[in-house]
Amino acid sequence: MQAVIMAGGKGTRLAALTKGEIPKPMIMVAGKPLLLWQIERLKENGIGDIILVIGHLGHKIREYFGDGSRFQVHLQYIEEHEPLGTAGSFYYLKDFLQGSEFVLMAGDLLFDIDFGRMAAFHREKGACATLFAHPNGHPHDSDLLELDAEERVVRFDSKHNARDYWYDNCVNAGVFVLNASICDRVPAPRKLSLEGDILKEMIHEGQPVFAYRSPEYVKDIGTVERVEQALADIRRGFISGRCLKQKQKCIFLDRDGTINQHRGLVYREEDFVLEDRAVEAVRKINTSGYLGIVVTNQPVVARGLCQIEDVEMIHRKMATLLGREGVFLDDIFYCPHHPDKGYPEENPVYKVECECRKPKTGMLVRAAEKYHIDLSQSWMIGDTTMDIQTGINAGMRTALVLTGEGGRDGKYRGTPDLICGNVLDAVQKILEMEGKL
Repeated sequence: MQAVIMAGGKGTRLAALTKGEIPKPMIMVAGKPLLLWQIERLKENGIGDIILVIGHLGHKIREYFGDGSRFQVHLQYIEEHEPLGTAGSFYYLKDFLQGSEFVLMAGDLLFDIDFGRMAAFHREKGACATLFAHPNGHPHDSDLLELDAEERVVRFDSKHNARDYWYDNCVNAGVFVLNASICDRVPAPRKLSLEGDILKEMIHEGQPVFAYRSPEYVKDIGTVERVEQALADIRRGFISGRCLKQKQKCIFLDRDGTINQHRGLVYREEDFVLEDRAVEAVRKINTSGYLGIVVTNQPVVARGLCQIEDVEMIHRKMATLLGREGVFLDDIFYCPHHPDKGYPEENPVYKVECECRKPKTGMLVRAAEKYHIDLSQSWMIGDTTMDIQTGINAGMRTALVLTGEGGRDGKYRGTPDLICGNVLDAVQKILEMEGKL
């Protein structure tokens, strides 16, 4: 597979670092150019044939990298004499591509991604375009993706939209796997936006455009403040630790009674209210190196109290409320089933025995497969003995919180490793035990 890096940005927000003398991708990050960080990560993934699309001060990039042999890669260049946006250069790119697919990224990103996983997802879905997507701490001013249940992109939600609705924290990160045939959509060199012109049209046509959701580190370091944050992340090993080539640790969280206030069966979005300490608990998880994933039984669907769409609306509300506070969950898994029949309005489609309903471990196993999680090094936090038994069944350590049910359900006899006042107390104790505080 080849890679294409859009390396023509001027970096006006980085003038204090570029001083008008170097192109943005050549800013120094921990002793070497950002572009070299990108090339090294690609090389680690077996991608050594790289095409650089250059423009402003592009000769500086050529002078430094040459043909790439000094860095054990093969570099080729496409030079834009006037800016062509993120897709206009595809007119020239088709003459450089050799395979059926390629990786594309912006030149101002610091990342560490397992591209093998992303490419496998692209092929399994039969996608013509796959966008790397992740949650971040500022979804309210980010370009978001709206997905269907199969992770197909159905809409681009621009950060300029007036968002008076609940939304998923699913941010377009600027890394793509694309089929080479996409270049045929650019019959002449003109300024085009990949998302706004090309991908939007493909979605409208019903073409298979998917989002690959991952917690891996991808950060636009287009400002001095973001460069400083990236340096801190490099020093503490956060960037490499997030790559899914490495085994991940996770703090799994129950939902009702743990993240949000216990109000019986919550099946209307207006009944969803965050627990007082939930935001700070999630914030600590976000900075710890652990993934934070919710796993929740939602029998409200099987009982006929609401539809799948209502559960997902509640989860969008949760993501929106957390995002407004600068925090995020890495994913949410839920079980809509319930095995017991006899409720007046029950939905027979979901009245089944399943492997995902806690205390079975199906949701945890799915999360572990998706994100390369070592369950034996992970934790389950919840307010019921069912949550504790789920963690025990999965070989994890467990923490019971005294909010919500507070263990009073009494269904199972498993003993938690920790008993804590609330979710923040639980997260703090876990991180203290693991030496993360």
